[in-house]
Amino acid sequence: MKLPDLKKLPAGVRILIFAAALYLFLLSITLLGDGFKGLGEPFVRTLLSFTASPVAGLFIGILATTLVQSSSCTTSLVVGLVASGTLGIEHAIPIIMGANIGTTVTNTLVSFAHVTRRQEFTRAFPAAVVHDIFNILSVSVLLPLEVAFHPLARISGVLARLFTGVGGFTFASPLKLATEPVAGALAGLVRGQPVLMLVLAIVLLFVALRFIVDMMRSLVSRRLELVVDKYLFGNAAKAFLVGLFFTALVQSSSVTLSIAVPMAGAGLLTLRQVFPYSLGANIGTTVTAILAALVTGSTGALHIAFAHLAFNFAGSLIWYPLKMVPIGLAGLLGGFCARRRVWALVYMIVLFFAIPLIVVILIRRF
Repeated sequence: MKLPDLKKLPAGVRILIFAAALYLFLLSITLLGDGFKGLGEPFVRTLLSFTASPVAGLFIGILATTLVQSSSCTTSLVVGLVASGTLGIEHAIPIIMGANIGTTVTNTLVSFAHVTRRQEFTRAFPAAVVHDIFNILSVSVLLPLEVAFHPLARISGVLARLFTGVGGFTFASPLKLATEPVAGALAGLVRGQPVLMLVLAIVLLFVALRFIVDMMRSLVSRRLELVVDKYLFGNAAKAFLVGLFFTALVQSSSVTLSIAVPMAGAGLLTLRQVFPYSLGANIGTTVTAILAALVTGSTGALHIAFAHLAFNFAGSLIWYPLKMVPIGLAGLLGGFCARRRVWALVYMIVLFFAIPLIVVILIRRF
């Protein structure tokens, strides 16, 4: 979809179109999650009960979160299983690790809106997958350590006991307040058909992103670039804090990271700026879970919430000093997939669906 003569429109009109497109984008993310939940949540509840080993838990976490498009949903189900005694904490932590990988499928999918424009895709796809790669690298280091020495279980257990009974608070996400009424109305129109909801979500996602990128191009000025670069992403600390606070506010790392993808595609953000932003989002996504766990007063809920925080924090401590590894791998993968774009689709299907599904089938059979 090419939008002609955008610069001939008044700036106010272009800003309104951009705001409407951004709302459609956020709505499509909400619909995408609702559609996947409708398809996958009953299966996911059964799936989580098959955890037999840490490796099995990891891949079950990836598949479960990919199916419901929400690490928060997976975490909530895990908390319930831990609280009921169905699942031990040693098996729950690998599921949380897998959920961290599975939740990144949304921003990878968002990058495909740029696939018809090679130059944009060369920038957008690495910005999407750098979070995947960071989580995979974190798991490759921390899962063996957890199996051998249980550091995350020990640390989160101490924190859970310290904070049990402290109390907390919850707040409504402004994203949910803005999108759920419309999402609910659209869900009524498709009469609970999750496949139709997914189709609608993907159409809205691609249309919205096309408008967002084109409007960004028409609105971009040297002044806007300076604001983004100097005040929001001027250094790693600023980018990290923007990712952390924005994710804590909207209560969705998928939304936070997906918004960065079209900005990278439009050339407003570089891969080096997106990486610390994604680390902040990773920490921010644990904030609401911890607050909610404090409200429940459940030690099991706190144990899982703090284990999630400990994993994300430890991963950041390990890989930020070595940031050229995930950034370099994302750049290489992005360059390869930009030249052979079908491999981007293969990457997404294999990482998020094929490998986890094969592992789960083998677990059930043997």
